[in-house]
Amino acid sequence: MTASNEYRFQVNLSGMIQILSNHLYSSPKVFLRELMQNATDAITARTEAEPGYQGEVRVELTGAGEQLTMMVEDNGIGLTEADIHEFLAMIGQSSKRGQQALLDGETSFIGRFGIGLLSCFMVSHEIVMLTQSAKGGPSMEWRGKPDGTYTIRQLDTQLSPGTKVYLRCTPDAAHYFEPDYVKEALFYYGALLPYPVTLHHDGVQHVVNSETPIWLMDPALARSRRAEVLAFGERLLGEQFQDFIPLTTASGRTGGIAFVLPHAVNLNAKRSHRVYLKRMLISEKAENILPEWAFFVKCLIWTDELQPTASREHFYENEKLEEVRSELGDALRKGLADMAESQTERLQKLIRLHALSMKALAVQDQAFYAMIHRWLPFESTRGHRELGELIDEGETLYFTSSVDEYRQIHHVASAQSMLVINGGYIYDSELMATLPMTVHNVHTERLQPDQVSMSFTDVPPAERNQYYDALRLADSALQRFRCRAEVKGFKPSDLPVLFTLSQESSTLRALEKASEESTELFSSVLGSLSSNMSSAGYSTLYLNVSNPIIQRVLTSPDDQMTPIAIEMLYVNALMMGHYAMSKQELEVLNQGIVRFIDWGLRANTDRKGDA
Repeated sequence: MTASNEYRFQVNLSGMIQILSNHLYSSPKVFLRELMQNATDAITARTEAEPGYQGEVRVELTGAGEQLTMMVEDNGIGLTEADIHEFLAMIGQSSKRGQQALLDGETSFIGRFGIGLLSCFMVSHEIVMLTQSAKGGPSMEWRGKPDGTYTIRQLDTQLSPGTKVYLRCTPDAAHYFEPDYVKEALFYYGALLPYPVTLHHDGVQHVVNSETPIWLMDPALARSRRAEVLAFGERLLGEQFQDFIPLTTASGRTGGIAFVLPHAVNLNAKRSHRVYLKRMLISEKAENILPEWAFFVKCLIWTDELQPTASREHFYENEKLEEVRSELGDALRKGLADMAESQTERLQKLIRLHALSMKALAVQDQAFYAMIHRWLPFESTRGHRELGELIDEGETLYFTSSVDEYRQIHHVASAQSMLVINGGYIYDSELMATLPMTVHNVHTERLQPDQVSMSFTDVPPAERNQYYDALRLADSALQRFRCRAEVKGFKPSDLPVLFTLSQESSTLRALEKASEESTELFSSVLGSLSSNMSSAGYSTLYLNVSNPIIQRVLTSPDDQMTPIAIEMLYVNALMMGHYAMSKQELEVLNQGIVRFIDWGLRANTDRKGDA
């Protein structure tokens, strides 16, 4: 057997840097975030070595045009020459020791993969770093280029412990070096940092982050500083909020403020929150930090226990994130519960604006449903009402399972004084079905369209006999649609007919419609299913004996006119009920209209001839 040879991968450093700097990150602007995070980690390391040490970050802008330069300085731990060789020369090697701790997420540092500095190559052709280790040794200069080369030299002068990073902007990145932009970006990323961040430009010094709010350490204190919290939320999130709910977890290592959005949001809207790790902004688009039902809030979250991805713009979906998400959801739920107990008007206002979110939570949490059910809005035959008002009327709450079912029967049900709720909107039918298990002495019942006929008035036998010939013609005309005609009295009297389906006839109608729109092979399969349906698959067209049009059709049967009139009334009932019509039914509609126009023109011609 021939011995195998061992080879090493040949890595194109320039290409790797291009991939990391241009594709790992969402935007070139993150270079400033990476510099800030490196500075924060350096200060954290020095604070751990020297408890009580006060860190600071200083950013300075000098020059103009192609000479525009940014300097980011921290007074953190600094790097020795050995540190530089180990961590700046090896892509993927973090400067935060303890590999297993890094993988497990248990580290006091933000940076984890040793690649953050590479993002600077998106805005500069060279990175110059001056550093002095707090452990002693000479001051060092490191120069890196995007082709993968770097130089190191020992400085003649001794610097103060810490690190300075210099970047000279490329022509297409000048925007990211403008003072106003840098000032806003520094606040954007470092607003919660516990030490000062200052910007220096043209001899002017500006402290970017004001004093850390006291409620950051204890979100419960936010309730007593309402105006301050709302102003802080507007400054960071760019919206004027009117309400918020503090968020905490059992460990106290994650907290935040859930700002209630001042406008209703779509159920499919992206749920994005701003999350800070170790007081540094990690993501403004964290979509998985709160439960899915919490799309009525926009949150500021701060944590020191979640594990960031390599881009440090999202968090790993692991057990810790799941635990934190659950606890934040519980905190949000508790905030709503507190409102229900002591601030019902505040909760009512929130529910009116974000009813969909409240219903989504109520479906998942029966106790929460019991607590807020009175203020949940529903569409009903008594109008758009809160559930508490409908329950107080003491009637059985009938509900439909679809919007189309509700549209088919709501006029008739309303005229019969039946209380019917439209359960076709998301969560509504589920909430109505579980209401009796949530609230005592409340009865709900799923209503099928054909059940509405139970409240109709029967026609006396003697009167019914008068309509025998017309009904015979009606049944004959409707036979090909698998529909039968019945004469009843019902309200409103201006509604001539009502089309209803049993569950089996609804299934049959759906099969026939699908068969029309399917391939020949699939149509044959659907056809065999349809042929197995029993006679219960017939639908019913109720003729309203109280309606004058129906009276004319029933009392003056005409072998030619009556079948066409019945067919037209049938397709009209389908349109009023929002049923999808088959090709055969559409053909009836078109032909019927032509026939009635033709008869009208012929009658008008005959009258003129008689004159």
